[in-house]
Amino acid sequence: MTLNELRRLYQIIKVQLEYGLDELLPEHQLTKAPLLARRSLFWVKNQHPEKPLGERLRLALQELGPVWIKFGQMMSTRRDLFPPHIADQLALLQDQVEAFDGQLAKDQMELALGGPLEYWFTDFDIEPLASASIAQVHTAKLKESGREIVLKVIRPDIRPVIDADLKLMYRMARIVAKALPEARRLKPVEVVREYEKTLIDELDLRREAANAIQLRRNFEDSEELYVPEVIPELSSESLMVSERIYGIQVSDIESLKANGTNMKLLAERGVSVFFTQVFRDSFFHADMHPGNVFVNPDHPENPQWIGLDCGIVGTLGSEDKRYLAENLLAFFHRDYRKVAELHVDSGWVPHDTNVDEFEFAIRIVCEPIFAKPLCEISFGHVLLNLFNTARRFNMEVQPQLVLLQKTLLYVEGLGRQLYPQLDLWETAKPFLEKWMMNQVGPQAVINAVKEKAPFWAEKLPELPELLYDSLRQGKMMNQRVDQLYHGYRETKRQQATGKFLFGVGATLVVCSAILVSGPLHSYALTSGVVGVTFWLMSWRAYRR
Repeated sequence: MTLNELRRLYQIIKVQLEYGLDELLPEHQLTKAPLLARRSLFWVKNQHPEKPLGERLRLALQELGPVWIKFGQMMSTRRDLFPPHIADQLALLQDQVEAFDGQLAKDQMELALGGPLEYWFTDFDIEPLASASIAQVHTAKLKESGREIVLKVIRPDIRPVIDADLKLMYRMARIVAKALPEARRLKPVEVVREYEKTLIDELDLRREAANAIQLRRNFEDSEELYVPEVIPELSSESLMVSERIYGIQVSDIESLKANGTNMKLLAERGVSVFFTQVFRDSFFHADMHPGNVFVNPDHPENPQWIGLDCGIVGTLGSEDKRYLAENLLAFFHRDYRKVAELHVDSGWVPHDTNVDEFEFAIRIVCEPIFAKPLCEISFGHVLLNLFNTARRFNMEVQPQLVLLQKTLLYVEGLGRQLYPQLDLWETAKPFLEKWMMNQVGPQAVINAVKEKAPFWAEKLPELPELLYDSLRQGKMMNQRVDQLYHGYRETKRQQATGKFLFGVGATLVVCSAILVSGPLHSYALTSGVVGVTFWLMSWRAYRR
């Protein structure tokens, strides 16, 4: 370990002890080390004993800086690994990071563009509009049109910090996995590896730009969701230029009400946008926390959501969508047998799972939920209960489903914050039923025909020739089969003749051997010659 790594490790351990995070470690002989360190090296007490453990973990990650904040955000999506009181607190992590020098940001932008900002922009604001753990945002105007835009630039000093902290994370994860068998269920090394991939992806703003362009295209001319336009010709790996928007942050309830916003419609549209992204487009914004969602203030009676920061998106395959929709419908119809069978059919749990036991486990967990009115039932927690139950039956964690469940919890939380009486089931059920009809009903056949129509229209002129070729090839194939069949019969006949001749020849040769030693030895030579002749005839028959 280098000196810098040792210093950073010292700081990390010190912060952990200040927030009493050694409570997270399972009972083990090695877990006494933090207590020894606290007493002998740091003399640090838990300075926040009155706060719950989950809150202390969140505060500690915030203090450790950008890389650890992002790590906490990623861990908040792994509700298959962490209990709710931990995951809920981690989900509250926001990128409240101190801004870096505006002149340095400008230098990085000019480096990415290959020239001075004044060549493309005017009214560049050296003071950042927002600052996050990975990037920082400044405002300006396009020189040619005067259009207001924002420039998002990657922090210039972030990569060395990421590399150093990732090394330490891997070291700590390997130590925990090796020394504490009880902690292996959390798969610490795999969690760090997954985080590393997510973090490196976020360092490439071209990925975020591509996601934003597709999401905007999916909701073009929509009254429900607006995605700011990206200017791709000015964007690159470390810089993204996009349209500037003005809106009310979705969590600012007082401002929304003061603007006369139809809160019920706004909440319902949030649910509609989510299910449209998932089931219609198979492409959903997977980071819809309040910091990334605004509301267009121009038409409060017809409110429109605005989605920012498309760095994290999720996708679902057609089979996943079908099984997800059928699971939700079966659950709300209390058909637990169907839920169990769907999990097995989809491969989410092993095919040798005892369906009766699985159904009973789902019933035990889910039936108490229906003691509440439907409007109080949480979709996100329904999925969470289903996944947690299935995990006991060796369900393999599906990353796309974990992202979807996290996003659903975000949307559900925002919707009920906007309109507490929101009945998610009333809003979602017609959507799910209509989608299912389009997938398995008569409409599905019509949709399939429509989808394949261009292909068949292209192939239609070739069909007569293809049909003629098929018939001709079929006729030739029949002729070849007949020839092979007749040849096979002739071969079998020749083999039978050969066997008969060989048998006769063998008998005569044996007889000649016997006659040589008897009174009829004069006939022995004749018998032997005839026997050999029959052998030669049998060999010739086989050769044919």
